[in-house]
Amino acid sequence: MATHQTRRDFLGTFGGGLSGIALGSLLQRDASAATPPPRLPKAKRIIQLFMNGGASQCDLFDYKPELIKRHGQKFDPGSGARVEASVSVPGALMKSPFDWAQHGQCGRWVSSALPHLARHVDDMAFLMAMQSKSNVHGPAAYLQTSGFSLPGFPCAGAWVSYALGSLSENVPAFVALPDARGLPYNGRSAFTSGFLPANHQGTIIQASAAQPMTHMRAPVEAAHITTQSRQEGLEVLRELNAMHAETRPGDSRLTARMQSYELAARLQLSAPELLDLTGETEATKQLYGLDLPATSDFGKRCLLARRMIERGVRFVQVWSGHGGGSDNWDNHGDIPRELGSAARSMDQPAAALLMDLKARGLLEDTLLVWTTEFGRMPFSQGSVGRDHNGGTFVSWLAGAGINPGVSVGQSDEWSWKAATDIVTTYDFHATLLHLLGIQHEALSFRHSGIDRRLTDVHGHVINEILS
Repeated sequence: MATHQTRRDFLGTFGGGLSGIALGSLLQRDASAATPPPRLPKAKRIIQLFMNGGASQCDLFDYKPELIKRHGQKFDPGSGARVEASVSVPGALMKSPFDWAQHGQCGRWVSSALPHLARHVDDMAFLMAMQSKSNVHGPAAYLQTSGFSLPGFPCAGAWVSYALGSLSENVPAFVALPDARGLPYNGRSAFTSGFLPANHQGTIIQASAAQPMTHMRAPVEAAHITTQSRQEGLEVLRELNAMHAETRPGDSRLTARMQSYELAARLQLSAPELLDLTGETEATKQLYGLDLPATSDFGKRCLLARRMIERGVRFVQVWSGHGGGSDNWDNHGDIPRELGSAARSMDQPAAALLMDLKARGLLEDTLLVWTTEFGRMPFSQGSVGRDHNGGTFVSWLAGAGINPGVSVGQSDEWSWKAATDIVTTYDFHATLLHLLGIQHEALSFRHSGIDRRLTDVHGHVINEILS
């Protein structure tokens, strides 16, 4: 047997008991990054609101007078540029069916589709010229969640879990709250840990389900399972896993399983309180729109996100829309109806979350992010729909380390392609890690002979939006 043992080898063989797992978790956090954080973090945790389907920038935040002026005309960007669409024949230029107005001291243009968020633009920093390498939902969503267009790579939440762990041993580091209507386009792989140790994958909570987390309690018919019998069973399982781990050093799957069992046991005690909203005031519930059919689902999940970061979850992802062809932001057929419905379900809860975080002092060390996988075309699909557009889209950030009221970049005069200060998904992720105190070039994991990063071999911190 070799006499030298690395920290990662030690973590792979270490097991048995809650104290051991807790120590292993702390050591793993220390061992995960190639170098210590270069600075004190501005943000301790992140809440990401993800608009599944491709939210139309030119109907929400990217005001273009040229679209209004040339509505109904053939789209000709000039210079012989080829105009193509993802799944349709390009139609005529189409102005937004929503009215536009400037808001806040910063004068940010926002459409009437988002009346609640429009009141808080002075708290946000906008990325007005984001660009995706893909205009297909699956690859584009992977890019915006994991930095790669192919499946199998860890998503940002898993990287953050790997680097920093949870702020409390009683909750996961990374939680995903999918839409009640279903999972996003990439299914569970949207929350994957990829080649990172499996315990860093997102814990999925179905907020509207009768049992939001699976296997949190014994079946009703299993009367023979008691608190004592569960404790005794877990102890036997710990002993067997520890013995098994001794013969398989470095197997992260087994270590992850052991840690997951330990966390599951603690969650059986902490989750009921975490998910119980009865202690929230009626005013808070109404603020999030829990009393309205259109906003109740997204509102509940936004409120749960706030409760989770209060209790130590490091990265919470809240999804608006599922992976189907409707009831999301994939508005091919009818922008006024489809986007209007998606916006109504999201607008009030998202604004409430921002206000609530700010009122509680949580926005000082919490980063709130609003994003999507790509945008929509400035010309019509069919009558009043819009096709996919990887050329430009909009994201915004608020909270810890963000300079509020600023914007970076512009699209062209039609909102067809990003034109100045283009931001890629690599820059986006580099900035998130920077705000957490992590140098994105230093956070790596060796897989198949390659030192992999969330930002691949790219990425620059977007300093213009930082305070």
